[in-house]
Amino acid sequence: MRVSVAGQTLELTQGDITQQAVDAIVNAANSQLAGGGGVDGAIHRRGGPGIMAETARRYPDGCPIGSAVISGGGLLTAKFVIHAVAPRWRGGTSNEASLLASAYQSSLQLAVEHQCTSIALPSLGTGAYGYPLDRASQVALGAAIDFLRSQRAPALVRFVLFDGGAYGAFAATLEELTLGSS
Repeated sequence: MRVSVAGQTLELTQGDITQQAVDAIVNAANSQLAGGGGVDGAIHRRGGPGIMAETARRYPDGCPIGSAVISGGGLLTAKFVIHAVAPRWRGGTSNEASLLASAYQSSLQLAVEHQCTSIALPSLGTGAYGYPLDRASQVALGAAIDFLRSQRAPALVRFVLFDGGAYGAFAATLEELTLGSS
């Protein structure tokens, strides 16, 4: 699924984020940048140990929840990996939506600052951190659309969803958010 937002392309695809031919991919990191499972594990396995070594050297204190940091792409096709930290779901009463939106906005801002014209993002926080997919898709796509409208960059923002359930939730939300808009 693909839409135009302020002259930029926002698209959804189902697949493996490590296989995307983009300037930057976003990693669903933990606040210690210590590696883990899911998207994080896949990126570190495919990208090699250089990514972890660089983040340990450059960011010894980790990364706060709702923020992001950047490293080289290691052995990945992408030039950069942006490590974003989503909040754990606590029922929606602990500022989760604001923190999740901030993680996406920080990721997109880092991409623009590093002259990336294309970026691939996962569904942050919806795995081990338990963020409900329907709510996460609203926050993620809302943050991306707002960013594209205000910054008019990057040229391509691609959400790469791991399975059909995530893709379906994001597709329904994107249709809802863009219905009738040009």
